[in-house]
Amino acid sequence: MNQVPPSISELTLAATPNAVAWARRHTVDILRRWRFPDEGIEVARLLVSELATNAIRHARPSETSDATAATTGLGMIVLMLWPTDGGVVLAVSDPDPRPPTPRAPDASATGGRGLVLIQTMANRWGYSPTQPLPGKIVWAEIPARPSSALGEPSFGSQQAAPMLIGRVLTGLREL
Repeated sequence: MNQVPPSISELTLAATPNAVAWARRHTVDILRRWRFPDEGIEVARLLVSELATNAIRHARPSETSDATAATTGLGMIVLMLWPTDGGVVLAVSDPDPRPPTPRAPDASATGGRGLVLIQTMANRWGYSPTQPLPGKIVWAEIPARPSSALGEPSFGSQQAAPMLIGRVLTGLREL
């Protein structure tokens, strides 16, 4: 019997640091249920981590936030997944209406590479405002089977790569 995946999976989380881990776990679980290929699941897991991390940074409650967020001191984020022909869309909403702005990579920085990574690994990405409530949804569409160019690093004159990886790991540990 063929299983047809549901049209969308949605998970609402408090904007706390452990929400990133829950978003990753949920993504892996849902994509496995949908029989998504393992290599696509790994890319989805990485990009959901970046999307959720950015959303948490922008989910700080303001005076216009809903009563629950105002009383708990927490903003909320929503992770959404839906299958497409040959891939999946990963989307995360947060209450900040400001558009996402990719930064130029800085080799000495420990963060700020999330949107650059998304631009590189996704077929396409974007954002849309959440109307009528303030906020936005940032989304990325990935293929079920990522291209081999994304899966393997190219080797050449990349002497800074170990240092860069170390800084990225330090940044991830600080989350």
